[in-house]
Amino acid sequence: MMSTMNDALGFISMPGGPEWIVILIVALLLFGRRLPEVARSMGKSIAEFKKGLNEAQHEIETDIRTDEPARPAPDTRKTTENH
Repeated sequence: MMSTMNDALGFISMPGGPEWIVILIVALLLFGRRLPEVARSMGKSIAEFKKGLNEAQHEIETDIRTDEPARPAPDTRKTTENH
């Protein structure tokens, strides 16, 4: 069953250079004026996503630092060996 599906879809592959150019031209014709707006929105979305990741990482690092047990202070009292 699986081999017949592979045979049927065997002609489909990733687009090469000329195919991508055709795809971009069709996208430009379809979306025309809206394409820069869509690209700008995607850029803002990616920037917000990265900002959120950085904030989450900073918060996690802060929580890790505050949850670490405090190290005991070294004993600075002079010890006398002669009693």
